[in-house]
Amino acid sequence: MPDPSPSDLLDSLRTAAVEAGAAVLRHRAAGVHAEEKADHSPVTAADREAEAIVLRHLAAVAPGVPVVAEEEAAAGRIPQAGDRFFLVDPLDGTKEYVGGGDDFTVNIALIERGAPVLGVVYAPARARLFWGDVVAGEAWQATQPVDGAADEVRRIACTAPAGGLRAVASKSHGTPATESYLTACKAGARLSVGSSLKFVLVAAGEADIYPRAGPTMEWDTAAGDAVLRAAGGMTFDLDGAPLAYGKPHFFNPGFVAAGRCTAVPLRDHYPDAPTVPGVRA
Repeated sequence: MPDPSPSDLLDSLRTAAVEAGAAVLRHRAAGVHAEEKADHSPVTAADREAEAIVLRHLAAVAPGVPVVAEEEAAAGRIPQAGDRFFLVDPLDGTKEYVGGGDDFTVNIALIERGAPVLGVVYAPARARLFWGDVVAGEAWQATQPVDGAADEVRRIACTAPAGGLRAVASKSHGTPATESYLTACKAGARLSVGSSLKFVLVAAGEADIYPRAGPTMEWDTAAGDAVLRAAGGMTFDLDGAPLAYGKPHFFNPGFVAAGRCTAVPLRDHYPDAPTVPGVRA
């Protein structure tokens, strides 16, 4: 079976994300019950069903390409990733989802040689779908209900700041280090949003910068990062280098996602950044 083209693969990733998003909304309508994982983060039946849907689609379109998925990883099933693999977060923003909010997403990304090259972010409760091809330098968004066709499809791109930086930050993970960073950047308008929507708002030119002075996992960031890079932005690690993927434990100690603006390194504002999951420097 020949490898699908990037365009065909993106079509499959979008289909998988929308189907998974429909399952997530069905579970919410029936009532959400959250359990606690070993790392004390919540997990629901929606996470598990959405992940199973995405894994089934990926096995059909790209058999043999390893998939590192959040719930599989939590169960100890982590494949050898190699130079080419998928990263999947079937329900990013589970706390938001459990709490009745709408800022949760389905995230699927393809990684090649340590960098995201394709990504899809779907926010089913908001009917917003984003996708990007980093090599082609093209990113898009569409209105996409779970039970209908995509509408209002348009190209998106990062925009240059017109004045002070417009920052987007986490709803539930604000920190003194984040505030210190945004103050140093002289950020003006600030928008608080959950999940990977923060990346795609920068990609769509609705914000300029998104600092995260706190730990995340690579499946949390890869899809949004792919859309951002395809739209002309970049996500940087603590020292200002492009954020790499396939790191030990698939762990991100912190990052800054930026559009067409200068992003100073985060490390000076985050001296106690963790080096491995759960461990502070």
